[in-house]
Amino acid sequence: MKIDLNNPELKETRQAFSDALMELGKTNPKVVVLGGDVSGSVKVNAFRDAYPDRFFSVGIAEADMMGVAAGLAVAGKIPIASAYGEFATGRPFDQIRQSIAYSEMNVKICASHCGISVGPDGATHQSLEDVGLMRLLPHMTVVTPCDYNQTYKAIMKCVETEGPFYVRFYRDKTPNYTNANEEFELGKAQILREGKDVTLVASGLLVWEALKAADALQKDGISAKIINIHTIKPIDVEALVKAAEETNLVITCEDHQKQSGLYGAVSEVLSLHRPTQMDYVAVEDTFGESGTMEQLMRKYKINDEEIIRKVKKHLKK
Repeated sequence: MKIDLNNPELKETRQAFSDALMELGKTNPKVVVLGGDVSGSVKVNAFRDAYPDRFFSVGIAEADMMGVAAGLAVAGKIPIASAYGEFATGRPFDQIRQSIAYSEMNVKICASHCGISVGPDGATHQSLEDVGLMRLLPHMTVVTPCDYNQTYKAIMKCVETEGPFYVRFYRDKTPNYTNANEEFELGKAQILREGKDVTLVASGLLVWEALKAADALQKDGISAKIINIHTIKPIDVEALVKAAEETNLVITCEDHQKQSGLYGAVSEVLSLHRPTQMDYVAVEDTFGESGTMEQLMRKYKINDEEIIRKVKKHLKK
């Protein structure tokens, strides 16, 4: 896939969520949306205004939101529960576990402002544990699209697929670079670049950082394969094993705690199927703080510079 690293289009992934909702509003009358008093921020206001009888505001009560969503699913609706990532997963975890995952309800939890991207709001709002919480639950599909195009397709795909979903996206504008016409396959890794020296397995925001790192590494004679793991659960075992066999070095890249997220998921696969040398670029068991997204990615070492450093450390170049 040819990707322009120098002049990328910048678009909000949360806008992709909004645009997908508007399309679903027209095409699927079963779709209903729930908001938690941040409807403007997560961009569900357009759906609310267009389909007021299919929008439910529960206020700052995310646990209540998940219970209501489960009830709507029992009634045959396809509820989409929207909130910030931290408050869509941590606060209502019991309700998600009992009323949605255990009961296999057809509820779609769509979380904006995830990871470091909500920078200025500070540590209390930065969801750095959400992927781990959600992939822990049986029956839950966990999706972390990397850009606008992929977020739009992920929302459409999760609505047409039966069962509970967690879809994670961001606040700020980020590069939009995947092919809008390429099919989105749940559980199927996307190979963005072939390489023979190292495999960079990335998700969400860090896919772009991995692409930048691979371009810089190429100038130093290092060939990096890049895999976009947009579906963390179920994960593409075959693609990961094949990559490990090809390069013998796998480095995961994510804007999440190193525990239980992408690094944990990939380690579980390779330790069983193809043990190989591994490392990670992730948040090091700490909470965040206020700052711009770029400042925080640099401080917490989840950017292209850290990816390059880790690769060269292992390849000793």
